[in-house]
Amino acid sequence: MSVQERKQRERAERERLIVATARELAEQQGWDAVTTRRLAERIEYSQPVLYSHFRGKREIIGAVALQGAAELATAVRAGTSAADHPRARVVALARAYLDFAARNPAVYDALFQLDGGLAYAQEDTPEPLKDAFAALLETLGEVAGDGVQPGLFTEVFWAALHGLATLTRAGRLLPEDAEPRVELLVDRLAMV
Repeated sequence: MSVQERKQRERAERERLIVATARELAEQQGWDAVTTRRLAERIEYSQPVLYSHFRGKREIIGAVALQGAAELATAVRAGTSAADHPRARVVALARAYLDFAARNPAVYDALFQLDGGLAYAQEDTPEPLKDAFAALLETLGEVAGDGVQPGLFTEVFWAALHGLATLTRAGRLLPEDAEPRVELLVDRLAMV
């Protein structure tokens, strides 16, 4: 291995460590606790080293969001892969999405609540974000209905899921009604 390859590998490892540590800290204490000073202390590198990878917290949030988007896409595809009927796939998608949001609140915030400097729904949208949407579209596109644009239907269904995830997390919805909400969403919006 050349010196250049070793340096590139070490740089990539440092970057992964920064992102993992930021994510861990955010999950434990919230995003307000994530500062470059705290990160530098936790990973035992200087703040200038952090700044050589990320210009600031916004870029770190963006990196966590991209990682989270890839994980969300994987979770949705895994959740829907065993279902053998369109309705079962939509229910599995909704459960996988809501479960991801509940298990990863800081990542979910990085994806959908905080400014990570990422472009959404644009030509220059990063690939992991496009793939997360594609994971939703793969299942929801098949139940969009006649004359309904699959991408538009996916956006509306996703917005409903996001609302459920956000309101549930904020304690605005009764926990015992979580499953009936999913059933109602699937039956009335997806009509399968």
